[in-house]
Amino acid sequence: MSEISMKIVVPVCSFRRPYAREFLETERVPSPATVYGFLLSLVGEEDRHVHIGTRLALSVTAVPRVSRVLRTAWRVKKSNVGPGIGSNRRPDYQEILTGLECGVWVWKGDLAERLCRVRDDPSSMTRYGGLSLGESRDLVDEVSFDPQWTPSSGRWLFREPQGHYPLPVWVDHVGSKGTHWQQFSVMDAPLTDPPAGDQRWITIEPVRGTPTDK
Repeated sequence: MSEISMKIVVPVCSFRRPYAREFLETERVPSPATVYGFLLSLVGEEDRHVHIGTRLALSVTAVPRVSRVLRTAWRVKKSNVGPGIGSNRRPDYQEILTGLECGVWVWKGDLAERLCRVRDDPSSMTRYGGLSLGESRDLVDEVSFDPQWTPSSGRWLFREPQGHYPLPVWVDHVGSKGTHWQQFSVMDAPLTDPPAGDQRWITIEPVRGTPTDK
């Protein structure tokens, strides 16, 4: 079993806050659920249930710039009109991040093993489509495995019950009942492998006892 780390560079992205409506605010850091989806896409896994229980850690290594843009958002106002047509679209302001760089660590397990195979033999990977962090338009520019970190510290997510950042670690795509939220704090720490049991390790799993959308 192996542990693996990687550096991810995304030129433009947005991580919409769950209750943002008229003004589409973005979180300054991707959620654990978003990072998990990225990792599955990287190894070409279509079934997100396969690697439930994966533990990962996340740090922002270059603070992105925040901009506000005016974009056309689709909505369902009239059911007899197609999506994005007439009153089923509206202008909304949206925050976007530019120049995001982050580090991801994946604890020993099946997903870490698959990532190691991708690192060691990229031709063994079978996948399709663009590689994104979040929405499909938020394309990843660079993935570097086991990088040398410069600078040597970053802004880490720490699990903390009284933290100020509620983020999903699992998203229920058939409603919201099964979405698993956790509270986090963001603190500076060296860019080294977190030790076992550290509060930076986040377990990807649905809410216990809630059926998943398999």
